[in-house]
Amino acid sequence: MVEPILEKHSGLKLFLMTVFGRSYPRVVGMQRERSWIFFDIFVPLLSVSAYVFVYRAIGAPEDYVGFVVVGGAMTAFWMNILWSMSSQLYWEKEQGNLALYIISPASMMAILLGMAFGGLFATLLRAIAIMIFGSLLFNVSYFVVSFWQLIAIFSLSMIALYGLGMMSASIFLLLSREAWHFSNLATEPVYLISGMYFPVKNLGFWGSAFGSLIPLTLGLDAMRQLIFKSGISLGFLSVKIEIVSLIVLSIVYVIAAKFLLAHIEKLAVREGRLTENRR
Repeated sequence: MVEPILEKHSGLKLFLMTVFGRSYPRVVGMQRERSWIFFDIFVPLLSVSAYVFVYRAIGAPEDYVGFVVVGGAMTAFWMNILWSMSSQLYWEKEQGNLALYIISPASMMAILLGMAFGGLFATLLRAIAIMIFGSLLFNVSYFVVSFWQLIAIFSLSMIALYGLGMMSASIFLLLSREAWHFSNLATEPVYLISGMYFPVKNLGFWGSAFGSLIPLTLGLDAMRQLIFKSGISLGFLSVKIEIVSLIVLSIVYVIAAKFLLAHIEKLAVREGRLTENRR
């Protein structure tokens, strides 16, 4: 016999419990499959190695090698956004779990926020490993200008990036299309416009400005300016301007994510069509 629930949680406590409940499986589950850890580190290093060998073959400045290593580490976060955040609600709908999320007393924002925290922590471990192995393998040297600004840039980049992920999760679901097509479409082009393996300044002002809609672009550019000697001369904007821009993007994407999630819940209650499997 199932014991009755004696204490019902609501408000902030329910929100925090939901965040923890959704983040825990991602942190623990990704560590249990050891083969995933190996491939998540080894495969990005192959792309990094290819660009490093090209830059060294053409005699590019040695800091470009460091640019590639940092960019290769940050690809882990973008792939996590695409496949573990943006596509998540669509996959939950296909598996029949979305209806349970919507009718539960837990906030949809808390559910996606928990997924974001869990994915961020698990991905951070892989990004650090790529940075360490890449730096040792290619003898990359760093020159940190401001440690606190570096932490601020990384934190703001993650807030804005995962806010974008929560927002795009709602968009993918509302469009009612195969989510992996959008994810595939947003992989290689983003590597280009975000300057993942080269200074984004080379795209010109308008190309760089367009790419700055993705928080990864400004985050990468600012971090490179702060940890490499030639970073400032190759930067798109000053670090202070990029910090302000990331703050604005963080606010816009998080608010947009909350608005779209509320719209999804209203649409599901009114029409009931989001939980239908239309295959």
